Amino acid sequence: MMATLLSATAQRNCGTAEYKQQLLKADPALQDVFRKIEKQLSGSDKPSNGLAKRDTSANEIIYIPVVVHVLYKGTAENISDAQVLSQIDALNKDFRGLNADKNNTPNAFKNLAGDARIQFCLARVDTQGKPTTGINRKKTTQDLFTTDDAMKYDHQGGVSAWDSKKYLNIWVCKLSSRSLGYATPPGAPADKDGVVMAYDVFGTTGNLRAIFNKGRTATHEIGHWLGLIHTWGDDNCGTDYVDDTPTQQSFNFGCPVFPKMSSCSANGNGDMFMNFMDFSDDACMNLFTKGQVTRMRSLFAQQNIRNGFLASFACDSTVAQGGPLPVPAPAPPVLPVVKITVAATKLFPNPVINETLVECKAASATSPKQLQVFNNLGVVVYSTRLVQEKTVLNLSKLVTGIYYVQVTDEQDKFITRIFKQ
Repeated sequence: MMATLLSATAQRNCGTAEYKQQLLKADPALQDVFRKIEKQLSGSDKPSNGLAKRDTSANEIIYIPVVVHVLYKGTAENISDAQVLSQIDALNKDFRGLNADKNNTPNAFKNLAGDARIQFCLARVDTQGKPTTGINRKKTTQDLFTTDDAMKYDHQGGVSAWDSKKYLNIWVCKLSSRSLGYATPPGAPADKDGVVMAYDVFGTTGNLRAIFNKGRTATHEIGHWLGLIHTWGDDNCGTDYVDDTPTQQSFNFGCPVFPKMSSCSANGNGDMFMNFMDFSDDACMNLFTKGQVTRMRSLFAQQNIRNGFLASFACDSTVAQGGPLPVPAPAPPVLPVVKITVAATKLFPNPVINETLVECKAASATSPKQLQVFNNLGVVVYSTRLVQEKTVLNLSKLVTGIYYVQVTDEQDKFITRIFKQ
């Protein structure tokens, strides 16, 4: 009996499917909303020409500003900034197909793996247009939370959602059930929209459960938030409405051995148990398929439910106004002020494909300047010393996105923004 209990608590448990049914029971009218969105996801419901909203191009990187609401009563739930940042890093690798363990994908499935071209950043601008770290902490009187969504409301001991058309709200807290987390499906009420996570499965460093320590629970739940369904379709040999994920009888847990066959396996390859939308352990998940990528990205098409994110500037600290970050939140390492006083430093071309030329007339072997490139999380991704007036920077290893270049000497600082294509 004890062995059975331990085995059950060590298995992944996602609450999203049950939560969706809970939403429908409370508001049956949501069924029509969900059906309409499913038609949009499948491409059978084309948007009209009535409203001209910006569409996403095929290779565009979609940036999702994230606000992490950390709710804690005890110190264990008050996870560190480092733990939060490790989760953002894991998401960016998983959704871009840059995760190191993608090499573990069986050869039969490798050509199906996709790059969602979706990246996440901690929000730099709050709903009032002021600077923020994107980490919102609150000490609560609640011992734990359930799927009744109390964590999403100030008056129930939680934190009310930021504008869900511009921010992905993630509530990190202590959950009462075996569920590691749950997500709202696209089309859920705006005040509930987002992802709920157990504090000890969020991130890749810190206070974590051993088999859920690679950030894949958040990858899985955000997959739901972006319209994906479990690979078995939450039914016996059900459908997830994605053509390139094999039909499977039910969920997998632990680390199955390839091939893992079931009664509805279409061929000898069996289940795609390493898919982020199955229930396997974190160490055994490693891909989204190209079909799943198409489904997620379709949410951002004209007039579709997540299209508003294409107009969100919350990842860009340069649009923040007002005073400095509130105490005790630390100021971001990259300031949003362009101050060109280090001898008229210039960078070109910008946008950057592989290389850019930095021209700093004050730089010399006897008066070197320090150059650093930061990503949107404030992490240094490139660093060098300028020892001559013109220096070519090779940035080919950087992924597509927005970066900040900082040139400093003992007395002054130059900061500018570049775009890596």
